[in-house]
Amino acid sequence: MSTKTAIIIDDAENARVALKTDLMDYCPEIEVIGEASGVVEGVKLLKQVQADIVFLDIQMGDGSGFDLLEILPEINFSLIFTTSSNEHAIKAFRFSAIDYLLKPVDPEELMEAVKKAEKTDQQHIDVLKGNLGPSPKKLALNSQDRIRVVNLNEVLRCESNGSYTLFFMSDGEQLLVTKTLKEYDQLLENQGFLRAHQSHLVNIDFIKEFNKSDGGFLVLKDKTEIPVSSRKKSLVMKVLTGVG
Repeated sequence: MSTKTAIIIDDAENARVALKTDLMDYCPEIEVIGEASGVVEGVKLLKQVQADIVFLDIQMGDGSGFDLLEILPEINFSLIFTTSSNEHAIKAFRFSAIDYLLKPVDPEELMEAVKKAEKTDQQHIDVLKGNLGPSPKKLALNSQDRIRVVNLNEVLRCESNGSYTLFFMSDGEQLLVTKTLKEYDQLLENQGFLRAHQSHLVNIDFIKEFNKSDGGFLVLKDKTEIPVSSRKKSLVMKVLTGVG
């Protein structure tokens, strides 16, 4: 097992100690080579020491984790945010495809985050910053060869493709993304998207009509016809009529 180096940046000493202990106990392949208690100290450390992974607190006494990232000339490490429970922040992380850990850190989630840690792309950071309000506007999509940032209001529909999801954009573009439709259903269910069928997730704004013939199907504004499963019919009716 190859060793990776890590830096912990958090203004709470007990949080740093706890995370360092968890890494020793559950991720022995990670060597903590530095710690910092705030933005200024963290920037100095990162300019002096190169680490594979940086565990970064969001809110600190002298600023935020985003302030720190803006000061750095480049982000050449894997980034895992640590945060206290905050509904808006958690939603922003999920939409931005950036790993985060809730305090107190769960050992299994820590091991999983470390296992899949990859260098953080600047696009992910930009999306995260833009999504920190109550309602995310953008979504970072990871395909096999690139990261694509899209506006939610430009996503026409999503279709299951095995363990992948095919995104259909309003301009006709199609994007194959390396996550399941179930994951996007959970992410987008309160963002104006409707799971009409096991294989289909639809942006409500692009629905033209619900045709009840032939078992029932949705007609979208681009004339695409999306089947509606029998168990989803009542939900579709409620959403489209505003009842319930």
